[in-house]
Amino acid sequence: MTLRRFIARRGKPMEIFSDNGRNFVASSKEISQFLKYNSDPLIELANQEGIKFNFIPSYAPHFGGIWEIGIKSAKFHIKRVMGNSHLTFEEISTLFAQVEAILNSRPLYPLSSSPTDFLPLSPGHFLIGRPMTAIPTPDLRCSNETSLRRYQRLERLRQHFWDRWQREYIGELQQRTKWKTNTEKLSIGDMVLIHEDNVPPLNWRLGRVARLFPGVDGISRVADINTVRGCIRRPLTRLCPLPKEDSSC
Repeated sequence: MTLRRFIARRGKPMEIFSDNGRNFVASSKEISQFLKYNSDPLIELANQEGIKFNFIPSYAPHFGGIWEIGIKSAKFHIKRVMGNSHLTFEEISTLFAQVEAILNSRPLYPLSSSPTDFLPLSPGHFLIGRPMTAIPTPDLRCSNETSLRRYQRLERLRQHFWDRWQREYIGELQQRTKWKTNTEKLSIGDMVLIHEDNVPPLNWRLGRVARLFPGVDGISRVADINTVRGCIRRPLTRLCPLPKEDSSC
């Protein structure tokens, strides 16, 4: 049923990667036993649908590092923003769908090399053919929870998740080095993700480097950035360059 829901929402995939049943903890023993004794029927169903089903080796979660790190990050922040909140099934389904949209809105790569193009490639482009969007809502992050209605509390949870997760994602993009060398330096026209506070969910501040300001040592620490709202000046510590064609990563 999970596979059928996935296909109904996203279309039939050509290949599915899954962790091994033995990776489930004791609290999920029932699910683990089901996968253990029904792995062949699952694979047979996948073959009938024209899907290649790949299980990673047992006791090797690092084989699924690409998706495991995303799941870990989402679960980590969801637990902390939800706390002891009591949500109905409809509310938690809505929250998870909105969290999914946040994860799939992250910028991955510039769509073009044009200095006037500020649109990045995101997972949403592979799913729906365009960036993920969200309905505009008032900022409820600083509101008193007891004065909010249930719908507003749910929106407050989403906004708090966005705050936590996008800061972590930007931190991963930033280089963890002091600005004493010219390695991986920015160039004019590079697309960057701008680290700003109090940004609405699914709104990534992106721009192109217009000018660099080198210091007396020849190393640039400040740049002018062209954005859809005009030109702004930011320190390089607040800028996260997206991968380029000649990037080795």
